[in-house]
Amino acid sequence: MTKASSLAAATPLSRDRYIDLLRVASLGVVVVGHWLMAVVLVGHDGSVTATNALALIPSLQPLTWLLQVMPVFFFVGGFSHATALTSIQRRGGTYADFVRSRAGRLLRPTAVFVAVWLAAALIIEVSGHDRGVLRLATRAVAQPLWFVGVYLGVIALAPAMLRLHRSLDRWGFLVPVTLAAGAGAVDLARFEGGIPHVAYLNVALVWLAVHQLGFLYADGSLLRGGRRVAVALACAGLVATIALTTLGPYPTSMVGMPGERVSNMSPPTLALLAHAIWLIGLVLLLRAPLSRWLRRASVWTVVIAANGMVMTAFLWHLTAMFAASALTVAYGVTQPAVGSAAWWLLRPVWLAVLAVFTAGLVFAFRRADRPRETRVPDPDRPTAPGHRMSAAAVGMVLCVLGVLGLSAVGFGGLLAGRTATLVVLPVTPLMSVAALAVGAVLLGTTRPTASI
Repeated sequence: MTKASSLAAATPLSRDRYIDLLRVASLGVVVVGHWLMAVVLVGHDGSVTATNALALIPSLQPLTWLLQVMPVFFFVGGFSHATALTSIQRRGGTYADFVRSRAGRLLRPTAVFVAVWLAAALIIEVSGHDRGVLRLATRAVAQPLWFVGVYLGVIALAPAMLRLHRSLDRWGFLVPVTLAAGAGAVDLARFEGGIPHVAYLNVALVWLAVHQLGFLYADGSLLRGGRRVAVALACAGLVATIALTTLGPYPTSMVGMPGERVSNMSPPTLALLAHAIWLIGLVLLLRAPLSRWLRRASVWTVVIAANGMVMTAFLWHLTAMFAASALTVAYGVTQPAVGSAAWWLLRPVWLAVLAVFTAGLVFAFRRADRPRETRVPDPDRPTAPGHRMSAAAVGMVLCVLGVLGLSAVGFGGLLAGRTATLVVLPVTPLMSVAALAVGAVLLGTTRPTASI
């Protein structure tokens, strides 16, 4: 019996299998969406640029209302963090134990990805091949790390947000409502008040609001209302999304488009939050039939296996795309015009090729995606809780800054001192890596000797 089959057979009846499916499906849809949208163009002079197919075919942008499913991952995160934190606290664990264990699941595969790409970018630059697809790859392949950085920030704040949720008892829904009102106020200041940088407050407000809805799922609040609540959320979110994108200053697309003045994703907007509410209503509506489907041993085994490698696939899927693009350029394979009949006919073939490339990368780096046991302090061996708390908090801040810095600047131009701006902070690849490394070391110092 394979490891996935063994884990599937040992799954307790109390486990919410639907959450595991949502985790895999949300990242899987993001990967396939990137493969479908990203287009590498080769000019007559040999220059290579990247664009988005949705920018070239604007009529398809409403599809992002189904395909932009990253909010679902943050919703799932709310449930998972509430469950994990409850378990850790019951065993005598602390804030440091929670953030170290949850952040570690992201940081281990991310560290491998960063180390490999740093070495590759250095070789590319030193060897004089920093051009064409390789140049584009070293600068763009780190962009999806924005998700890892923001999610690490949510992990750092999760214990405080869960305490706030619980302190309000039956009125826990007021927290996401208040965060949503704050996101609306930020957008008002941004668009009507002419204060552009205030928009970055919504990185916290929007994603924490979605994450808070996961707490409401974890404590049963969203389920007690049955289909009625699910339909209400889906309809309210969809109506709000339509209204905001047709009457307000928000674009139709829920992903950023090249050249557009406003993006709903970076930084997130009230329209993205409305879109998230519609998606959460939709996944609640699908919960019952899909939960029945997940009772099949074969289906559940596939979900278990996918959960063990989905983060690695997410981190490396753009690497696979650029590797395949480099081969097409090297062998003079001409891509059909985007949107043409030939282009559409080749999409399944292109997706299959990228899936094979990604599978190879997952096979090579999958070990970094394995969870580790959660350690908590030994009650018979006193520790310094203040030190562990401080080290964990500072470590998380540095990890967030390091990962977000890399998503902004990429790996290219290491020796040339290439810089980018993270909100208002100038960052370089080496500066970002240093912050990430120091943050990870600080988190490691909070690890106790006794485990449960």
